[in-house]
Formats: sequence, structure tokens, C-alpha cells
Amino acid sequence: MRRDRPRRRLFRAAAFVLVVLAGLGLSFRWLHWQFHHVVLDDARVASDMITLASRVPGWVTQIPPVAGDSLREGALLVQMDGRESALAVEELNARIAGIGARRAELEARLAMVDRTSASAHEAAIAKLDSARAALPAAEAERVFAEAELARAQSLIASGSGTRQSVERLRAGLDTSRQRVISAAAEIRNADALMAAALAAREEMQVIARQLEALGPQERELTATRDRAALDLADRTMRMPFDGVVDRIFVDPGEYVLAGQRIILVHNPAQIRIEANVKETEVRFFRPGTPVRVTVDAWPGREFPGVVDRVIEAATSEFALLPSPNPSGNFTRITQRLPVRVRLDPPPPAGVLRPGMLVRVEAEANE
Repeated sequence: MRRDRPRRRLFRAAAFVLVVLAGLGLSFRWLHWQFHHVVLDDARVASDMITLASRVPGWVTQIPPVAGDSLREGALLVQMDGRESALAVEELNARIAGIGARRAELEARLAMVDRTSASAHEAAIAKLDSARAALPAAEAERVFAEAELARAQSLIASGSGTRQSVERLRAGLDTSRQRVISAAAEIRNADALMAAALAAREEMQVIARQLEALGPQERELTATRDRAALDLADRTMRMPFDGVVDRIFVDPGEYVLAGQRIILVHNPAQIRIEANVKETEVRFFRPGTPVRVTVDAWPGREFPGVVDRVIEAATSEFALLPSPNPSGNFTRITQRLPVRVRLDPPPPAGVLRPGMLVRVEAEANE
């Protein structure tokens, strides 16, 4: 028994020495880690939270998703009552179709007036040429009839002519005079027909102006129709990307105003870490510095990352209420600078969620 006591004492001493050495080793390792690493506790997972609002007022008829749903791009989020907008679009389409029918009518009328006036003009030219050609012949016939009548009257005066021949020649002279008058009237009639044909040609210009006036009317109606169609399209809200519905602020049946927020979404594939680093430690978090991220929700799991950027102003500069110091009493407080960390490689979608608390660790290398 006496021989075992020294052995026990020696074993206890050796165990004590081992425990002390282990404690010293762990303490040295802890102190080494503390002096060579910087940890940011004021960090959390962040993402771009997008609030979708309505561009038009109206009644909400459908909200198929619920908070927490993961939706693909283009999935229906909110449906608003669009009956009035649909009727406006239909009415404007009908009016635009009426403009098209009016254009077709004027074009057909223009073509008809063109053909009719061209034919009438050609006929008037032909008739005028014929009347102008007939007038000299009638004039010559009248002159000849007047000469014959004068000769017959001179014969009667000498006693060699007969009164019957004089009456016959006088009747022929009257006939030739009527022919001259008729030929002149035909010329005036042909001139009038030509003027009417030219007036009909001028009517084509009036029709052309009416056709030109239809263009601005159609563009105005088209713009109004497109605005109504845009109003109708704005009453259907769809998922802008593959994302998650975070919160819904209205229920079906509610009336929303233009600009009122309706639903909150975010893209789980675009996750980042935002932290606030002390100004005395910002030199350890330069852009491109590798860091390690641990998440409270996933103990023992590390996520590698890289410092993406450091905001060039302290958080105090963004305060809504400034803190001037007119009294002269000053307490020096270490300021913090916002830091953004990019996870590389990105974690699977849904593992990290906006608002989760994390720790960011970087090596304290000068």
C-alpha cells in the first residue's frame, strides 16, 4: 500500500500538469484567435424586399398566393376588377374600326369621282372641239345665205327675179342664223360641262383632305385605346421574378388606391450579408477580403464569403434626427460603417432568409 501512494501522487501530478498544459494551450489558442481575428456580431441576412403597389385604383377580386409561397416568374399575384377598362378598350376598338370603314368609303368615293370626272372632262373636251368646229361652218353658211338673199333682192329690183326665190332664200338665211346661234350655244354648253368636270376634279382634293384628317383621329383613338389597354393590364399583377411572397397587405374585396402597397416579395437567390463594422476595425474588411459567416439558425455550419463593398459613410450620417453638440460636452463614441458581404458560393435558395442574425469573421491581417 505504501508503494502505491507515491505512484498515485505521481499520476495525480502528471494529470495536473497535463490539465494545466491543456488549459494553457487552449488559452493560448483562444488568445491567438482573439488577436488574429475580428468578429462582427451586428450582422444579419438581407435581400431586396420589393413592395408591389397598384398603378390604378380599383377593387381587388383575387389574391391566389398566401404569405410564404414560392412562385415562378409571371405567376398571378393580384387580380383587380377590370370590367370597365375592358369595355373602354372594346369601345375604342369599335371606333377605330369605324375610322377604317370611313377611310375605305372615302377611298372608294375618291376613285369613283376620279373616274367619273375624268370621263366627263374628256366628253366635254370632245363636245367643245365639235362645237368649235361646227361654228365656222355655220358662220360660212350664214354669210353665203346673206349673199344669196342680197343677190335675189337685186334681181327683183331689176325685174328678173321672183318673190318666191327671195322668200326661200330669206328662210334659208334664218336657218343658217339659228345654226350659228346653236353652234355658239353648244360651245358655251361644252365650256360649262368642262367647268363642271374640273369642279368634280377639285372635289377629289376635298376628299383627300378628309382622308388626311382621318389619320390624326385614328392616332388619337389608338393612343386612347392603348392607354385603356395599359389600364386593363395594370389590373393584373404578376410575379416579377422567381421569388417568395413575404407579406400581403390587402384582402379580396378591398378597394385600393393608386400607389397603395399590396404585396411584399423578395428573390431568395439574391441574398447578401449586411453588417456594421467599427471604424477602428474597418481596415480588416476591405473589398475582396475573404470572410466566414456563421448563422445562428444553423449551428456548426459556415458559409464562405467575400467583402463586396464598404459604404463610404458612417451609420450616424443616415440618422433621421441629427445629434449636434452645441453645449461643447463631447463623448467620443466609436462609429460604425456599413459593410456588405457576398456569399461565395451562394447558398441554396431558402437556407438563409432575410432578417436572420449572423456573425462575420475575418482575419486581423494589416
